[in-house]
Amino acid sequence: MKSLHFQLLDGGMGRELQRIGAPFEQPQWSALALIEAPSYIKQVHQHFIAAGADILTTNTYALVPYHISEPVFSERALELANAAARIARECAEEANSKTSTKNEIRVAGCIPPAFGSYRPDLFDAEQLARILSPLIIAQENYIDLWLVETVSSIEEANCVIELIKAKSTKPIWLSYSLQNRHDFAAPVTLRSGELLTDALAIVNQLDALLFNCSQPEEMEDAIRLAHQHNASLTLGAYANSFSEVKREHDANAMLSTLRKDVSPDKYRSFAERWVDVGASVIGGCCGIGPEHIAELNKLRR
Repeated sequence: MKSLHFQLLDGGMGRELQRIGAPFEQPQWSALALIEAPSYIKQVHQHFIAAGADILTTNTYALVPYHISEPVFSERALELANAAARIARECAEEANSKTSTKNEIRVAGCIPPAFGSYRPDLFDAEQLARILSPLIIAQENYIDLWLVETVSSIEEANCVIELIKAKSTKPIWLSYSLQNRHDFAAPVTLRSGELLTDALAIVNQLDALLFNCSQPEEMEDAIRLAHQHNASLTLGAYANSFSEVKREHDANAMLSTLRKDVSPDKYRSFAERWVDVGASVIGGCCGIGPEHIAELNKLRR
């Protein structure tokens, strides 16, 4: 097996919480454990550290009204986001203090879709700051970089980047979510239907461009296009293992079926191709667990 060089992100928080028996249900998703039993969040971070992850993502993805309700968000968003970022930082520092840690572990502050995953039709620029500002303010002192996740439209990308830059000088990694194609000869598009080639205009405002919460098969073409657009840009991918063809509900509206064929070995083979076409950051999203991350880590040995 050849040795590859890339930064290793963690995997999906929600499904790992469910697997270890944490409080977990919809619509709160991964926020429920943070609210009721935050010790489980620390366990998940530790599982991904043990698997070899260099970057921990804060458990703030579901801290939006869409998931935790408007009243809970209004009362507790700042507090909960602060707790999530603090837990991730504590886990990173604990691991970094051990001489056995190979790479310094960093913390990525998750900035989630403010109006629900895969729902560019619900995007409201006028409400964006109200929802995301508490998450930015609460995490600022604990994180090394921002990870803007599951971005579904060009408008969303531009508005979120503008908001973060007004409040923080830390590096910004933005991650687009891609439409599932049935014909891989078709153009690569965002969830909005906009062409990825058009969405690449934003890259000069970013420190890294990634693709996430999409089928593993979608990532290679997206990375290749982005690399052709800007060969010096840091690129990455962290796919999910949702059964997209079978799913008839909104993302995170209920528990999606996971693909049984996306085994750690199979995911590693996808990742090898992503690195070959230009990716230097690899990780996992929904349904990609510590066992997948450990398999990816083997590629770096």
